[in-house]
Amino acid sequence: MSGRASWLFASLLLCLLSACESGDHEDLRRWTQENGQQLQANIQKLPEMKPYQAVSYDVESLVDPFRPGRIEPEGKLRNSGKGGPDFDARELRNSLLEKYPLESMKMIGYLHVDRKPMAVVQVEDKVKQVRVGDYMGQDFGLVKRVTESEIELHELVQDSTGEWTERTSLLYLQSTDGGKK
Repeated sequence: MSGRASWLFASLLLCLLSACESGDHEDLRRWTQENGQQLQANIQKLPEMKPYQAVSYDVESLVDPFRPGRIEPEGKLRNSGKGGPDFDARELRNSLLEKYPLESMKMIGYLHVDRKPMAVVQVEDKVKQVRVGDYMGQDFGLVKRVTESEIELHELVQDSTGEWTERTSLLYLQSTDGGKK
C-alpha cells in the first residue's frame, strides 16, 4: 500500500466512525431518559432496630437439668420402704399370669360372676379368669378395672436411672383368631 492509499483508507475509516457518532442513537438516548424516570425501585425501609437490652442470668435459683434427682415425672413413686415393688409377695402369689409378659396375653372374654366383672385371658394354651385386684404380666401389673372390651392395669417399671415408675396399660378384647373386636 502506498502512502496515498493508506491516507485514503485512514480518512475513510475516520468518516465512518464520525457517522456512527452522529445523532443515529439519539432516539435510544431519549427513550432511556423518558422511561428511566418512571422506573424507580420500590424498596421498603428497614424496620427500626431496637436497642439491645442485657438480661441477667441467675444460675443459683434455677434447676440443674443434669441432676436426675431434682426432676420427677408424673407417676414417679416416692421412696417408701424399698422404693419399688414387693418381689417376695410376687413369689408367694406364684400366679401363672405373672410369669408371662403382658404382650403375650389375649383377653378373649368377659363375664359377670356374683355381680362382679371378670375377664377371660388366654396365654399360650392356658385360659384364666381375671378380677380387679389380680396381678398380670412381668411388670407387677395390678388389675384396676375390667370392662366388656378391656382390662386396665397399673404396672411398675424401672426407668434408666433405676427409679420405679407407675404406668397404665390396657389389654383389649380380641377374637380367638387374634384380631381385635
